[in-house]
Amino acid sequence: MRSAFLLHALLAAAALALAGTGLGADSADDLIQKGNVFYDKLQPAEALKYYLPAEKLAPDNAGLLVRIARQYRHLMSDARSLDEKIRLGTVAVKYSDRAVALAPNDPEAQLAVAISYGKLLPFQGNKEQFFNSRVIKIAADKVIALDPANDLGWQVLGRWKFNIAAIGGLKRMLAQSVYGTLPTATYDDAARCFQKAIELNPKRLMHYIELGRAYAVMGKTAEARKFIGKGLAMPDTEKDDPETKRQGREILQQLH
Repeated sequence: MRSAFLLHALLAAAALALAGTGLGADSADDLIQKGNVFYDKLQPAEALKYYLPAEKLAPDNAGLLVRIARQYRHLMSDARSLDEKIRLGTVAVKYSDRAVALAPNDPEAQLAVAISYGKLLPFQGNKEQFFNSRVIKIAADKVIALDPANDLGWQVLGRWKFNIAAIGGLKRMLAQSVYGTLPTATYDDAARCFQKAIELNPKRLMHYIELGRAYAVMGKTAEARKFIGKGLAMPDTEKDDPETKRQGREILQQLH
């Protein structure tokens, strides 16, 4: 937890330092462009040194808030302690909520909500998971409605369907008795979403590994090996690619 506060303090100090230098005279657009250099390099702490001062100048810039949320999700992925992951994930959710409040018809803002809530979901209790899974589903549906060609929207929807399908009979009965009616989905539904994501963007390795994961659970071993293997053979281009590959290798080891 101490490291989380230290990181926040360092970022705040960096923002103040920039304001006290020549960079402090930069416009929000200038700062965003400088932050984008580090955004593209997947260096979230460096990107935030420019994005956070830009936010002070342009607090209603929904696109900037979306980018800030993504940086906190990246920091969340790098964090080691549970408390730090939860704190950073909560910050990402807050920025995503602000972005979508400003631009509800922006598919990227809706996507930020879906992904940010999804990142935080594994660390929440059953009740929070139940209610926030609804937030994820609504946001993912809006992404696809606003931009049917958004492959990440289909990826998020596929993961949501996979997780719903994974809720067993007894757990489903217990959850329904406490929280009310639960949605239904199948692994086939999830696989179709991942197939659509691949069709829209065949360059994201996560789509292949997630499709392979769905096939593995469905007992389609040959298809699982094929798609996970394809994903593993692709180069890392995104922050979570190494972790996605690790999960893919674990699935392959479990296949018979």
